[in-house]
Amino acid sequence: MNTIITIGRQYGSAGREIGLRLARDYGIKCYDKELLDRAAKDSGMCKELFENHDEKPTNSFLYSLVMDTYSFGYASNSMADMPINQKVFLAQFESIKNIANEGPCILVGRCADYALADYPNVLSVFIHASMQSRIRRIATLYDLTDAKAKDRIVKADKKRASYYNYYTSKRWGDLNSYNLCVDSGLFGVDGAVEIIKRAVEERERSGKKKIYVNPVGQGHDLPD
Repeated sequence: MNTIITIGRQYGSAGREIGLRLARDYGIKCYDKELLDRAAKDSGMCKELFENHDEKPTNSFLYSLVMDTYSFGYASNSMADMPINQKVFLAQFESIKNIANEGPCILVGRCADYALADYPNVLSVFIHASMQSRIRRIATLYDLTDAKAKDRIVKADKKRASYYNYYTSKRWGDLNSYNLCVDSGLFGVDGAVEIIKRAVEERERSGKKKIYVNPVGQGHDLPD
């Protein structure tokens, strides 16, 4: 297994659980909140800064400015004049690349698919499920009413979408933004894990070709 898997996910779709299951089965690391620890260590910045800005967009962010700065290196002098949220994003962006350079792994959220867009061995996955399926999961996990669970889901999805759309040139949840989209409400966690494994097999066999997975989980190569 030589593939790096990035997982975007709707809130309540079990994206983290699926990532952890894949990491366990492959014997590799899964980074979700763990990425914040790594970014803090790599950058020397306080961990609380990453926690406070985790997947949160800001209206003051200027994407082109940040990317121009990044292209000149993380330690660019202009970093000193950046708002803290921009420094946090760049530090996290850098750590995602550092982690990927160490070998196969699972990266959950935080625009990892975009940060690794130039890596040939990345499979970007988006996990989604129906609102009702996610309401039941969140209500059960956190002992909430359906109404409170739905409110939590809507707010979390809005935050994730805003963050992703702001920091990348793609759209959160848009099938064109990912190699593979899986409905965990339909297939369940076990089924989603097996579908992604099948996609990894096909990805490694066929190289850079995109993968289409039909409802029964059979992989098919699509022409470039």
